Amino acid sequence: MATESKRARTARMHREYAALCELIPVVECQLDFDSPFQLLVATVLSAQTTDKRVNQVTPELFAAYGSPQELAAANITDVERIIRPLGFYRMKSKHIIELAQALVATNNGQVAESMDALTALPGVGRKTANVVLGNAFGEPSFPVDTHVIRVTARLHWRDDWMKPNASPEDIEREITACFPPETWTDLSHRLIIFGRNICMARRPDCTRCPLRRSCPSAAHFLELEAEREAVAARKRRRPRTTGRRSR
Repeated sequence: MATESKRARTARMHREYAALCELIPVVECQLDFDSPFQLLVATVLSAQTTDKRVNQVTPELFAAYGSPQELAAANITDVERIIRPLGFYRMKSKHIIELAQALVATNNGQVAESMDALTALPGVGRKTANVVLGNAFGEPSFPVDTHVIRVTARLHWRDDWMKPNASPEDIEREITACFPPETWTDLSHRLIIFGRNICMARRPDCTRCPLRRSCPSAAHFLELEAEREAVAARKRRRPRTTGRRSR
């Protein structure tokens, strides 16, 4: 692909995002929650697992510990039993109890509407804080997860698209500079859904992708897919041998 100016790339990004809006017209947080505190806890629990699995354990968790004060006083063994299906349950139990204790100690149990305050809590990083700010408080935010990193790299939406260890904070800064703040949260949602269902990590479904004509990576992945199909076709045509070989 020829060198693309910053202005041309930004215009392409907006066209591609418009196509994603058509593909995914309605977006919302995939974690179930009734309060900023519940979303904060659910997001911490979602590390290294799926939102669906988190939603399966949080009803029991929040029925037992419906407030920061109750979770702060919880027996860690009881919490571990509830969230065990999520994996890393010992570390996650420790984090959510400690963050509840910190909320009670510093802010009377209230979740602060501030990036600095949220990231000061145990187990809470910038991505988690962005999820809470955008979905619980309606603040402009752009959570960057593995899907966002992968999709923005394949689309060449950022200068460091070739770097395998690009900084999520740098990605957030570069992408949000190209879009109005009121779009940031939904933009992140759409990139995540797109990455889960079409632009998958191991085998992107480029034939079904509405961005394939403008995506700089589509030709490469379509060629790989054609090679896979050719190999599969040769295997299907190969005659099967029966019986034992004569000596």
